[in-house]
Amino acid sequence: MKEGKIQIGIIGCGGIAKQKHFPSLKLYPELCEMVAFCDIQEERAQKAAEEFGAAGAKVYSDYNELLKDEAIDVVHVLTPNVSHAPITVAAFEAGKHVMCEKPMAHTTEAAKQMMDAWKKSGKMFTIGYQNRFRPEVQALQNACRNDELGEIYFAKAHAIRRRAVPTWGVFPDKSQQGGGPLIDIGTHALDITLWMMDNYEPESVTGQVFQKLGGLPDGTEGNMFGPWDPATFEVEDSAFGLVKMRGGATIFVEASWAINMLESKEAATTLCGTKAGAQINSGMSFKDPELIYNRAHNGMLTEERNTAAGAIAYFEGGSSEPGAVEARQWLMALKGEGEPLVKPQQAFVVTQVLDAIYRSAASGKEVQL
Repeated sequence: MKEGKIQIGIIGCGGIAKQKHFPSLKLYPELCEMVAFCDIQEERAQKAAEEFGAAGAKVYSDYNELLKDEAIDVVHVLTPNVSHAPITVAAFEAGKHVMCEKPMAHTTEAAKQMMDAWKKSGKMFTIGYQNRFRPEVQALQNACRNDELGEIYFAKAHAIRRRAVPTWGVFPDKSQQGGGPLIDIGTHALDITLWMMDNYEPESVTGQVFQKLGGLPDGTEGNMFGPWDPATFEVEDSAFGLVKMRGGATIFVEASWAINMLESKEAATTLCGTKAGAQINSGMSFKDPELIYNRAHNGMLTEERNTAAGAIAYFEGGSSEPGAVEARQWLMALKGEGEPLVKPQQAFVVTQVLDAIYRSAASGKEVQL
């Protein structure tokens, strides 16, 4: 990376850009500046440029025009899922580093195109899995790396909402998103779980998806984001998968935007190891995230609960919000200090497994990987 501030171009100025990327990058003016904004709704890009952009920030409605700007070092791809691949591939071909929001892509084939383009480019690439930067997730990952749980042979990836269907943007649009809660929030839970297990070799996947509540006129009752339109709800409202990994380890994946289940866990995981077990509880059923270890000790079954007092201090200054910590770690990697925490190879496997769950559900058969 050249000397001076990192020049960032933003492609997609919707919800995730406004909620996470814009405020996070704005915290580090000594490291970067946002110099270009692109959105198919040009007025949205213009508004973002006025609020978050550097002086003279450019505005585009066509990302190909943005990519022609040789002054831009890095592109953040913050668009609906199905456009991740073509934009990322074009960005690498234009000689840009890329941060792409989760998931990497909506299909394995699309993700492979991104991987191939990245390898040819020689540029840096990461995916926006900011939940890895939460204190309790970092603490559990350290425990796993220190072999405190032993061999993790069974795990659950939790992404359950009782009624929290996003009613804005293109979330219910299958042609834009590729799926519903599985690809939207299930991707975070699976990423955390695979990262803890450090096992990125899935062998087979069996899955099922359901469209039970999304199309019901009264299914919207109690939704925290207000009623959705059943006529345009094209994706699943819940999905489940059983994943067999290398060596026989097994992961159960559960995801929902709407389901009649009492406990809501999101971006959460349960790990069962030969030395101990652990679980992260987070989501609508929990006021604060919890990290709980369990094991047999001195002839008794014990629980150990970690509190925020033991949180890891990541960096001086800035914010401890996961999105902000993610942004700083990415910027420092671009500056030559370490590598991005989320590796493209890891994110590819997440997409591969999610895609296999959808394919298994469609065929009614186990998918071999």
